[in-house]
Amino acid sequence: MKIREGDLVVVIAGEDKGPSPRRVVQVLDGGKKIRVEGVHQVKKHVRRGHPKSPQGGQLEIDLPIDSSNVLFYCGHCARGVRLGVKFTDDGGKVRVCKKCDTSVGTVGGRKANRPATVTG
Repeated sequence: MKIREGDLVVVIAGEDKGPSPRRVVQVLDGGKKIRVEGVHQVKKHVRRGHPKSPQGGQLEIDLPIDSSNVLFYCGHCARGVRLGVKFTDDGGKVRVCKKCDTSVGTVGGRKANRPATVTG
């Protein structure tokens, strides 16, 4: 999946959909599910002695949503857009906005050139 932790996304489906960008907290299942802060919040009742709430009570936690319900937020376009991948001259890959074609960040390192194979 092209969406990573720390990216800004726009929720396009579900109860919390809206035009405001939100930050991705965690990517799960190889990119199929993501946790977005402030989206799909539920209250979890915990007893005394819980590490996150020693006195007990209700915790508000963010549950994962499907990654198909969000679009990457491009700061240049100021809207939710799809992401693409382009190859650079040195053999690396970068994520690019499909609308304005601006670079968003690298995907991976440069791959070594393979030697030419001789057939016959």
